[in-house]
Amino acid sequence: MKITFLGATGTVTGSKYMVEDGDRRILVDCGLFQGRKDLRLRNWAQLPVDPASIDAIILTHAHLDHSGYIPLLVKNGFKGTIYCSEGTRDLCSILLPDSGHIQEEDAEAANRHGYTKHSPALPLYTQQEALDCLGRFKAVPFGQTERVGSEMSFMLHRAGHILGAAMIQLTSDGGTSILFSGDLGRLQNPIMKPPAIIQETDCLVVESTYGDRLHHDHDPTAEIEKVVHETVSGGGTVVIPAFAVGRAQEVMYYLHTLKAKGRLPHSLQIYLDSPMSINVSELLAKHVSDHRLSLKLCEEVCNAVTYTRTREESKALDENPSVPKIIISASGMATGGRVLHHLKCYLGDRRNTVLLTGFQAEGTRGDRLAHGEREVKIHGHMYPVHARIEKIDGLSAHADYSEVLSWLKNFTRPPKKTFIVHGEPAASQSLKQKVEEAFGWNVFIPEYLQQEEI
Repeated sequence: MKITFLGATGTVTGSKYMVEDGDRRILVDCGLFQGRKDLRLRNWAQLPVDPASIDAIILTHAHLDHSGYIPLLVKNGFKGTIYCSEGTRDLCSILLPDSGHIQEEDAEAANRHGYTKHSPALPLYTQQEALDCLGRFKAVPFGQTERVGSEMSFMLHRAGHILGAAMIQLTSDGGTSILFSGDLGRLQNPIMKPPAIIQETDCLVVESTYGDRLHHDHDPTAEIEKVVHETVSGGGTVVIPAFAVGRAQEVMYYLHTLKAKGRLPHSLQIYLDSPMSINVSELLAKHVSDHRLSLKLCEEVCNAVTYTRTREESKALDENPSVPKIIISASGMATGGRVLHHLKCYLGDRRNTVLLTGFQAEGTRGDRLAHGEREVKIHGHMYPVHARIEKIDGLSAHADYSEVLSWLKNFTRPPKKTFIVHGEPAASQSLKQKVEEAFGWNVFIPEYLQQEEI
């Protein structure tokens, strides 16, 4: 078996790993590169592998940095099956068309306002092209062995993180196995179940998003309560950029808890301004086995916010900025979507707060806000940053390095090779050292396009 690292090396985006065994080619994850311009340009460059030569895709989960390249791969010739969990299939049916729609809107806006060097600016793929690829998805239950061609099989194990998130154990008929962790969830998340215990594999590919950091172990509700009270009491609005899948629902859960305990004003309006986030939230009730919440609590959490589905409803939130409110909107790193319009409206007023609720990849607008930049570009124009910028790290859906090490302790024998991926360089290097010190394993940090024999 041979593995080629086509993404998520030296960065937390663009997850793609090609596994070859004989004449079979399996792509594990098919994500978009996000963040820095040099990374985003890889989405437009020709893939180093002919899409038509890939036999199948297996997805760990639905986040776009793991699934968002699929429509382009299909557009460029991929004709195989896309395997994943049922939750991931349902989420991708929401995320991928929305991604195409946003890219079309961004291209149209760039052409209309002239903030592009291209004539014309084009979307990476369209909403229809994303819809066209959904028929290739095949849902596979957790814990069930699934054949993929004549030489390999795989099994999905729960990874926590978000609805449907899976680890992938890919096994050749010769008996060699590779385990892809995907994005590992927290061991004690209030919504998602913890990652499944795995005891052995020949090769391990593990994420390192928080390989050099520990999450706060305190309850984030107190931090959220403090930020909201301080902002609202001064007549301000709290804007919360939140990933549509996972983070938005977790923020809703904490806000519901605060309101239910009377720790937030009953009259304070909370808006979920993201059609995708709304659709994902409604999936909580369908996939109750994927998380810890009861069906009744799912309904209560969703009913605690006001949905704004239409563009007109979204615009109305900014018509009277002096009315205190909470706006949860995508995207989580403020790289696109409706949250940009709210940032344009609220960033310039000191009464308001932008509450960042998770990891901000290097170079993203959220990262620049977190690092204190006093002016940011949105839709081709510069906007001053006078609003208060707050960041809560405890809401991360990724395991920190202590939780990764705790999960690794379950292995009864060391993998022959362990590859550290999906992390900024410092985080990956830190986790490598920690795993070597704790277990004495053979640990490697692969580079982009590196190939390894398994």
